[in-house]
This record gives sequence, C-alpha cells and structure tokens, in this order.
Amino acid sequence: MTNESMRRTKIIATLGPATDKAGVVEQLIRAGADVFRLNFSHGDPDEQRRRVKMVREASHLVGKHIGILGDLQGPKIRIRRFKEGRVQLTEGQMFVLDSSLDGNSGDETRVGVAYENLTDDVNPGNVLLLDDGHISMLVEKVEKPRIVCRVQVGGELSNQKGINLHGGGLSAPALTEKDRVDILLAAELEIDWMAVSFVRSAADVDEARDLLRDAGCGAHLVAKIERSEAVVNLESIIDASDAVMVARGDLGVEVGYASLTSLQKRIIKTTRTRHKVVITATQMMESMIHSQIPTRAEVSDVANAVMDGTDAVMLSAESAVGDFPVKAVAAMAEICLGAEAHDLVSGRRKGRDQHFQNVDEAVAMAVMHTTAHMDVAAIVALTESGSTARWMSRIRSDIPIFAFTRHKDTRRRVTLYRGVYPVYFDITDTNTERLHQDMFNKLIDLHKVDPGDLLVFTQGDLTGISGGTNSMKILRVTGSDQPVNSHNGQSDH
Repeated sequence: MTNESMRRTKIIATLGPATDKAGVVEQLIRAGADVFRLNFSHGDPDEQRRRVKMVREASHLVGKHIGILGDLQGPKIRIRRFKEGRVQLTEGQMFVLDSSLDGNSGDETRVGVAYENLTDDVNPGNVLLLDDGHISMLVEKVEKPRIVCRVQVGGELSNQKGINLHGGGLSAPALTEKDRVDILLAAELEIDWMAVSFVRSAADVDEARDLLRDAGCGAHLVAKIERSEAVVNLESIIDASDAVMVARGDLGVEVGYASLTSLQKRIIKTTRTRHKVVITATQMMESMIHSQIPTRAEVSDVANAVMDGTDAVMLSAESAVGDFPVKAVAAMAEICLGAEAHDLVSGRRKGRDQHFQNVDEAVAMAVMHTTAHMDVAAIVALTESGSTARWMSRIRSDIPIFAFTRHKDTRRRVTLYRGVYPVYFDITDTNTERLHQDMFNKLIDLHKVDPGDLLVFTQGDLTGISGGTNSMKILRVTGSDQPVNSHNGQSDH
C-alpha cells in the first residue's frame, strides 16, 4: 500500500476574486485544498452562493469530499474615512479619535470612529493599536465623544483600519446584526463549519450555536481566539466549541508579538487534549500573495504548527486575492508532508486513575493502543456523526483513519480532522462477512489497502445512532474472490 504520501494535516483555502476564475477551485482541490473558507467580511450574498456552487461542482468533478467553513465578520472596530484617503502620522503628534465626526472628514489631526462606545472602554494611559499594530497611540485624555492620543509609532494611516486595545478589554459583543443575517445565509448554503470572530467567552459560542440551530443549520462551531479575554477563558471556550482557530492577526496585536508563538503552542496543545479541532491561521504564507515560492520563515512557521499537532493550516489573502493561489496550496501541502515526516506530537495518555466519559472514547483509545503494537495498515470507523474518528485523531497516530459514513454532512465535516479521510459507505447488507468484504473492496478500489493487510474496524451495534460506537475488530483484508473467515484474525473488544 502507499499511505506514506497521505497528508494528515488539512488545508483551508479562502475563496475570493482569485478563485472566481474558471477552473481555479478545481485546481485548488487537486493541489491539496480540503476545506474552503467563505469570508463574510467581503462579498454579497449572491457572490457567496456562486462560490459555494463552484465548490460543490468542483468537489463532484474531482471526486473528493470538501468542507466549507463560513467566517463571520464580527465586531471589527474601525476608524472611518479621511478626506484624502490617507494621512501620514509622526511620532509625538496629537491625534483625536472622535465617534461624532462625519464619516468622510478625517484629516491629519483627527478621524471618526465607527464604534461610539470606545470612550467607555479606554482610559488615560491605555495604548491603542491601529492597522494591525502598525500605528500605536497613547491615550492622554478621554472627553466623550473624543479620545485624545499622542502618537507613539507613526506611519501611514488609511481609511477604515481596525483598532485594538493593547491587552484587550473592548466591550463590543462577538455577534453583530450583520452576523445574524449572515448566519441565515450560512443555513441556506448548508455550510459545514461556522467561525465566530472575536469570541470573549463560552457564552458567545452558545449564542451563535443557538442562532444556527434556530436557522436550521447543523454546522459545527469554530471559536476564533483573537482577544485577550479569549485567552483568559480558553478552556471554557474550547469546551463550548467544536473547534478553535488561532487567529494570529488580532491576537498578536492584543497580546504582543513576542508572546504569540508560545501562546499558539499552548492553544494547540490545550485544544487537542480537550478532544477538539484546532486551526492555525493568518499570514502563514503571506509572501505568496505576490511570490511563487514561500520564504524560509514561512516554511518554518507552517512546519512548526504541523509538528505541534494543528489539525489544519489556513490560507487567507494568499488564495483569495493572491497571484498564485494554486501554487500557494501546493507549497503548503508539500511543507505539511515534510513536517509530518518528523512529527513531534505525542498524544494524550490516560492515567490509571482517569476514567473515560464516553464509550466511543474508550473504543478509540483501545484502537490506538492496538495500532501502536501491531502492524496495522489502516483504521476504519463506521460512523454516523464522525465522533469516533475525531476521538482517534486526537490521539497521535501515523495510521490513516477512514470515516465510512452514508451522511454527506459527516463526510464534509471530517475533512477538517487531522489524519481522517471521509469515504461514502452505506450498509446494504446486514450479513457481517459481506459487510466486511464490501468495506475491503472499497479500500482496495481506492488503493488504500492491499489483500493481506491488517486493519482495525470500529462500529456500533445499532446503525443510525450517533455516538453509538461500542466495538472493535481486527481484520485481515481479503480480495473479492476470497472468503472472509475465522482465519482473518478477527477479534472483538
């Protein structure tokens, strides 16, 4: 068999003008994209509908299951506009942020703010960071509706740049009215994952989940960790979510870039040990917006996230507006494979005094223990929800996990799980031997196993029950012309 070249880390590519060209989405899938991101900060509903249609059609054409992640804009706090479009600020000068100022009348001394409660959130001595930290201002006076600042780090400031409070503390809620409208669109588009921006606490995730369910959407929730408050509440946010995203842009601005790398490693480790999915995002291969190859620093950045155990790495502008979106995905796939050859991640180990909370978790641990002590070619999880495959993917293993399921939602969802590969499979025969042979034939046809290979198989006694996995078998693969019998090394656990 040839599983050595199967990439375990998943790649998310953001859709945008660069991917709207004919044939590009198909090329991205062939280059290695597993999930596509819809950025609701840009594009109107009709554009999003066209992009989802393109993904579904390309997925069918290529014959690969593809997930779609919708990313809510959230409360991005921004300045308004300048008369001339931009100004040059110099160190030491005074500059005023004024929420009452007309939206297009900014100049070298002041600019409007699109968040009138900003004066309630800041005090003299605070530091405001604009344009992802490129501009720094010390708050000297707060005179509602004005905030009088002294520029600490100057430079060019242009229209509608974001504002962060160093150390966090801005009170804007995670979900805006625009987000609520976009959630309805996400339900219409039947997306698989929904990312919530600027999460502060588990309550923000719970609110988003309630809105999604009320809209009839079964998407799983991704909490974006980009606020200082989210770092403080990290474990409860992880528990409330299905996945988290290390959104390094705003997070780096709020906590400081010197702390970002160690914080990223902590988020990845904590998320995996709590059995959830983790995505690493923002500026991973930014030079490839205009360059055909990544920098050495970007190669190291992606590789380190992979070796730390991230489930997925994400491209933003590189694929959405870049000159070389297909090359960016191909380069990221190559880096992931190279890093996986030197995987440093060790999985969670249960101590003797610890207990499993779920039967499928216990089965998953038994499977991974077995594969560590036997020459097993693959793991097959016959699954309704994908939860057993997710449990197993949290425990480090180099053995591919195939999620066999009849449900398209589950197949799309597991595209984000590290080392898990979706396979369409519907039980048409309740005879155990014929079921196993159908499974073998599927994997042989996909060139994933050969006759004579050992694999581990998990399933539940009752089909159609989510979370019902309760058994494990060790099977030896046979060809379609060979009977499945007691000599195949079957054993129940």
